Amino acid sequence: MRVYLDHNATTPLHPEVLAAMLPFLTERFGNPSSLHAWGQEARQALEQARTTVARALGSGDKDSVVFTAGGTEADNLALLGAAAAQETRGRHVIVSAVEHHAVLHAAAHLQRHGFAVTRLPVDGQGLLDPDEVRRAIRPDTILVSLLHGNNETGVLFPIDRVGRICRERGVTFHTDAVQSFGKLPLDVGALQVDLLSLSGHKIHGPKGVGALCIRRGTQMQALIHGGTQERSRRAGTENVAAAVGLARATELALLDQEAAAKRLADLRDRLEHGLMSALRGVLRNGHAIERLPHTTNLAFAGAEAESLILALDLSGVGISSGAACSSGSLEPSHVLAAMGLPRERAESSVRFSLGRGTTPEEIARVLEILPPIVERMRRVNAGRAPAEART
Repeated sequence: MRVYLDHNATTPLHPEVLAAMLPFLTERFGNPSSLHAWGQEARQALEQARTTVARALGSGDKDSVVFTAGGTEADNLALLGAAAAQETRGRHVIVSAVEHHAVLHAAAHLQRHGFAVTRLPVDGQGLLDPDEVRRAIRPDTILVSLLHGNNETGVLFPIDRVGRICRERGVTFHTDAVQSFGKLPLDVGALQVDLLSLSGHKIHGPKGVGALCIRRGTQMQALIHGGTQERSRRAGTENVAAAVGLARATELALLDQEAAAKRLADLRDRLEHGLMSALRGVLRNGHAIERLPHTTNLAFAGAEAESLILALDLSGVGISSGAACSSGSLEPSHVLAAMGLPRERAESSVRFSLGRGTTPEEIARVLEILPPIVERMRRVNAGRAPAEART
């Protein structure tokens, strides 16, 4: 049995998504900017996809949705586009220390170009105090960007409370909802966000497509210049097939969202409790309640994360140590470091992220093979320790 528990990195394409996309990769190939029948057929499908995504976010304005090449581009458009449009009003941006690198690196780019960037701390459980945002806002603050659900720990930020603060202070507010979209209910109005990023391949849609929801009236500048596609906010011929796939994946995710979230949370808790019962020295990284239903990050004292990942891979189980785009890095997770965890704990931490296809039998399989692997690694590592450290 092969067990895939790295759904925060990517998810398998749903067969119904593939079926929805195929016509637009074959006979319905028109350019949606063309005036003839082929083009208008593609245009109709594109706009229907836009409507589907907007409705999933509680927005009645389909024109609020800009299709992008993924979550990273959506984050970059949010930060760089909003900053460029508003820099005459101010040049101060606020992010948290545990954002995805798509936000952190975009913020660093702004800093290199003369913007001031405040990186807010989190506590030992990965939680953010909204009052930290309130205190950080200055007269020249133009943008706040915070994750909705953390991709490494699953911890949820109080986006609705931060949204109220930003709306009161007249500050544009962006949230990266890539990991929570399709798993938890999201309403841009209730959250009071001006910008929201999402991605297709985290919800069994295709890779290479995402969206940025832009509240009407939000000041933005395009990053990609060319034609007038996406209401002049993102030039280039639209990827109609990918947009259709994203929309179909969205529909499927919303069909049983509440039931799916409960099922995944139950399986996640079964995994956690099973490992903590079978092994000593297993610690959860992140808040136990305020988190995504499908994600857990665990530290296994005395075992190295990289070795655990490789050993599980050889046994047919796929997990990760954090963000997929950071694989190969020898540095411990910036998220766990920002939480104040000791380096040794961070280096022994791995992420399990479940998906809609995860079964109780798969969780049982992991509970069967992981404890012996950890115990074996601990014995090996104890044997390598200096004699004085073992006495």
